[in-house]
Amino acid sequence: MDFERPPADPIAQLTMWIEDARKAGLPNPNAMALATVDSKGQPSVRIVLLKSLDARGAVFHTNRLSRKGAELEGNPHAALLFHWDALDRQVRIEGDVSAVSDAESDAYFATRPRESRISAWASQQSRPAKDRAELEAAVAQIEKRFAGKDVPRPPHWGGYRVSLNRIEFWRGSANRMHDRIVYTPDGRGGWRTQRLYP
Repeated sequence: MDFERPPADPIAQLTMWIEDARKAGLPNPNAMALATVDSKGQPSVRIVLLKSLDARGAVFHTNRLSRKGAELEGNPHAALLFHWDALDRQVRIEGDVSAVSDAESDAYFATRPRESRISAWASQQSRPAKDRAELEAAVAQIEKRFAGKDVPRPPHWGGYRVSLNRIEFWRGSANRMHDRIVYTPDGRGGWRTQRLYP
């Protein structure tokens, strides 16, 4: 990436960086930290996986009854961070959050391994569990329920889209002389760029 003459399309650039991470053999090159805030202003962060990216935003999928789901319901804004330490690169995204359509959630859910689909039904994500045996019993119950049948998407499970209100590319350099470029929408379908001090 030429930080002196940044590319016009940050989405294509982010896609290339993710592909670079994949080619470098990094595990989970699409892993990103997701930061949310609860009703009291308490931040929370965890790792999720990017499943699609386009001009509408960055999409991940989860249990909507989880802690992150509850926080996004109350405060539909989030920040994302990709960090590829071996490549000395990171990308930050900030934006508004919306639920993706049922059709889009169904389409992605259908691509997941059967065991992962079973787990999506069995796990009461973020809620207290007595022990692992309780989770395993829930999995066994769901396996019995869907024995010999397709496993549909649970109604509480689906995707979220984080809009691209702000995208920042960072590249490490010697002596802390890092490169940083921020993209923001220009309101006309394009992007404004601004270089930042490291």
